[in-house]
Amino acid sequence: MITFTRDPITLNDVANLAEAPFLIEGQGSGQVKIYFESEANLREYLATETHGGVQSAGLKQIFDEMADNPNTGSIN
Repeated sequence: MITFTRDPITLNDVANLAEAPFLIEGQGSGQVKIYFESEANLREYLATETHGGVQSAGLKQIFDEMADNPNTGSIN
């Protein structure tokens, strides 16, 4: 299991792991334990929409737009 002690919402290190809320995602050796500074941050994390993965049309569009943007350089 991989353990993250930095709250993904605030990017602060979580100080009191014994009392901090956490979430376990994944299965087997791919499990990830994520600690949060507060229950509110945990709820915000759970409410965050995720993309559909690398086959996502929306994600492909973002990559294509960034590849054509002169400010980002080439990613191709």
